[in-house]
Amino acid sequence: MMTWVLYLLECKNGAYYAGITNNLESRFEAHVAGKGARYTRANPPVKVLASKAYVDRSAASVAEAQLKSLPRNQKLRYFDEGYSHESA
Repeated sequence: MMTWVLYLLECKNGAYYAGITNNLESRFEAHVAGKGARYTRANPPVKVLASKAYVDRSAASVAEAQLKSLPRNQKLRYFDEGYSHESA
């Protein structure tokens, strides 16, 4: 069974970038090589700040939408065990 991962990157400009993938190492390499999303081609990532596994793509997509709706200062906390978007 394939696991999907929600990830949060820090870019050279200091911004955060969130996405989902089923191969985090390969996806990060693609972002660094300029072959990822348009945003990371213009603002290359410097590191993976956090990641969290999900059972399927659907669950990861829902989590990605929740993460992207949060203010910047709450994004890293989203990856903490027990964090609930509803309680934010």
